[in-house]
Amino acid sequence: MINSPAELEQRRQEILSGRDAGKPRVSVCAGAGCLATGASEVISAFNAEIEKQGLTGEVRAKGTGCPGFCERGPVVVVDPQQACYLQVTPDDVPEIVAQTIKENKIVERLLYTDPTTKEKAVRESDIPFYKNQERNIIGNNIKIDPKSIDDYLALGGYSALAKALFQMSSEQVVEEVRKSGLRGRGGGGFPTGIKWDAARNAPGDTKYVIVNADEGDPGAFMDRAVLEGNPHSILEGLIIGAYAIGANEGYVYVRQEYPLALENVGIAIRQARENGFLGKNILGSGFDFDVKVHRGAGAFVCGEETALLLSLEGRPGEPRSRPPFPATKGLWGKPTNINNVETWANVPLIINRGADWFNQFGTAKSKGTKIFSLVGKIRNTGLVEVPMGVTLRDIIYKIGDGIPGDRKFKAVQTGGPAGGCIPEEHLDIPVDFDELIKAGAIMGSGGMIVMDQDTCMVDVARYFVNFLTQESCGKCSPCREGIKQMHRILTNITEGRGKDGDIELLEELAMSTGSASLCALGRSAPNPVLSTLRHFRQEYEAHIREKRCPAFSCKELVSYYIDPEKCEACLICFRKCTSEAIQGAKHRIHVIDQAKCNKCGTCFEVCPSRFGAVMRLSAEPVPGPLPDELRIIVRKKKAKNEQRETI
Repeated sequence: MINSPAELEQRRQEILSGRDAGKPRVSVCAGAGCLATGASEVISAFNAEIEKQGLTGEVRAKGTGCPGFCERGPVVVVDPQQACYLQVTPDDVPEIVAQTIKENKIVERLLYTDPTTKEKAVRESDIPFYKNQERNIIGNNIKIDPKSIDDYLALGGYSALAKALFQMSSEQVVEEVRKSGLRGRGGGGFPTGIKWDAARNAPGDTKYVIVNADEGDPGAFMDRAVLEGNPHSILEGLIIGAYAIGANEGYVYVRQEYPLALENVGIAIRQARENGFLGKNILGSGFDFDVKVHRGAGAFVCGEETALLLSLEGRPGEPRSRPPFPATKGLWGKPTNINNVETWANVPLIINRGADWFNQFGTAKSKGTKIFSLVGKIRNTGLVEVPMGVTLRDIIYKIGDGIPGDRKFKAVQTGGPAGGCIPEEHLDIPVDFDELIKAGAIMGSGGMIVMDQDTCMVDVARYFVNFLTQESCGKCSPCREGIKQMHRILTNITEGRGKDGDIELLEELAMSTGSASLCALGRSAPNPVLSTLRHFRQEYEAHIREKRCPAFSCKELVSYYIDPEKCEACLICFRKCTSEAIQGAKHRIHVIDQAKCNKCGTCFEVCPSRFGAVMRLSAEPVPGPLPDELRIIVRKKKAKNEQRETI
């Protein structure tokens, strides 16, 4: 039990004195993504190999939080060399131990290799994915075992809490957060200091603070990675926030689908309580505070704070009208301050380093850094933390390394299912709360999905509207019925049943749904429709007027045929066809039976590029001289020339 700031510092020095900075240390990413690609086996292999080579006690191997480079996991960092190895397997471990740990040599084949220059990057900070970021929040993930409070304390953990409790009044804490310009990272972007001040000044002795970890956006995993990798940073921010507004009880609202985050947060709470950071008389300050974990049932709408509050109370998670705002009348009618995971994780940094330090990052109205999950048709997928104001182009091309293959960039969708799609001509806009809105999108919680030339923007709008149709709580009719009708029209368009007037009707529905819905889900639900109409209207028109999908994506508007002049009867597409729609045999040109074809596109994907025999057509007429009945074309080879004879 730590009972004072002096004891906290003494404990920190004891931890540091027991760790020789010169001794080898192995850090293996144990985030959910790397665990899925074998990180647990890699950790076990390191422990076994360290024991086998007689290095027990000399080398420390641990699982850590996610450092972000999910595309190349499992990620391993070996200190003191700072060697960053990518896509490590258990078979690589003996070589790493023998070469890097024992001989101080680098295993070059496991390093990042620049695809253009072919240069190797030894350190994490030399890899383009990392060196173009500013990782204030997730930078420590690879250094911390999330199940060890000592790792967090060794890096200065809970010093911000000690500073707040013993060197600052609650008013000063709120003022420092207000001066920092920190805005909520959950999507709304409301100034955090103003929200805290309202809760602090609200009448009443009972107040609450809540961590909103109900992250439900498709493709988004920012909050999950911070919860899994550095849960004590969120707890420290939460305790500071509780002190600032006068709360003695808090909750962490986590999605049920995040089992590892739930496990690590639960361990962190127990450790914080055992060490005197939670409970009665925290650090001897006289301040009492404790926290509980509440598991959400997976309703996307519970990310909206009033719906989350009702869910915490055991009632259906449905938004309520505001005012009153939660800061004055929240959980069980008491003043409540709700912030998302990333917002809370920023608080200890602001208290320790000051508002002026935080203000050096970002733009005039959007301060600090922001974590994005960069996914989709991009070479380097993963977590990206950049200063507010960096351009989309820099994120996609400098950090994400562009689009794989020879495909062209088409759009990037930001802000989750209620976000918007931004085309290439707007890639140079700065990424902050206000500029993204001007472009027809939102920042949201930080989802960023990159799309290439093969993405149909009408189908993208349909996909996200379908998600919102299922996730609407149904409380208000503009959201319940408006989103449903938009989805019906979009489905008709993508299936070739679109008609004149559909575009205008979509615009009318979108505007009325956005203006009349009760909560942010309904108000932002039209964004996928409006942004794609704004930037890709010609695709809607092609679907409706020409019954054609320019991206060759909508199944009902795409057909596959085999060019008899190019087919080499290699049997590859014949074997891969799951619907048995391809007729043919060895030395016999293949033909697709259109009645059986399910338009999955497998034949197009597997046909060797040197042949290019499978044609993907976004049109109804059958090309060339192929009649409806099956024709078998037999190849006859004579010397260098090839003749074809129809039987």
